[in-house]
Amino acid sequence: MTRLVLVVEDEPKIRELVRGYLERDGFGVLTTDSGAEALDLWRHGTPDLLIVDLGLPDVSGESLIREVRRQSDVPIIVLTARAAEEDRIDGLELGVDDYVAKPFSPRELVLRVGAVLRRGVAQEVPARRSYGGGDLILDDERREVGAHGEVVELTPTEWSVLQALARVPGRVYSRLELVNDARGYEFAGYERTIDTHVKNLRRKVEHDPGAPTIVETVVGVGYRFGLCADG
Repeated sequence: MTRLVLVVEDEPKIRELVRGYLERDGFGVLTTDSGAEALDLWRHGTPDLLIVDLGLPDVSGESLIREVRRQSDVPIIVLTARAAEEDRIDGLELGVDDYVAKPFSPRELVLRVGAVLRRGVAQEVPARRSYGGGDLILDDERREVGAHGEVVELTPTEWSVLQALARVPGRVYSRLELVNDARGYEFAGYERTIDTHVKNLRRKVEHDPGAPTIVETVVGVGYRFGLCADG
């Protein structure tokens, strides 16, 4: 099945460059230079992934992402000239799955699109797993998480991080291990962004994100899953 990518970029040359590389890799592509039109295309075109430039001429990329995130966990990759670490962290805190700074490699961008989409596919593991006496339930068929009796929506990266940690409760995972597990391959400088994804994940699954019991920090090393598997 052809996966559909919505590219929201106001620079025509970059927009067409990204379109060309995606189409050569077998993706369907929708494009626009408008944040307002992007919302309409997203609502009616049902894309599988969005690539969003932050510097749009009408609606800001950040506003577009916030609006989409209020309603959906569709994968989002930011493509922007804002390359500082603070900008990247701010973008990830919006709930995006990846952050690509210009100038960029179109081929690498296509690889990242594929990696993010693969993270959203359920793996062949037990369909439903329970931890901590039912405090946390992972349903791989539906790609749903139940936390303290409530169903919560995770982005593909948040889902992959939680899956990796829950695979072996109590095992300590380094940030680099989680980057490689979540992204499928390694990118220099992306280890620290795991902290941002963990922060977002804790907001969704912990009783008290300031005192986590599910995704625990191991100072100087990384993270571990703090619940025991049921049954």
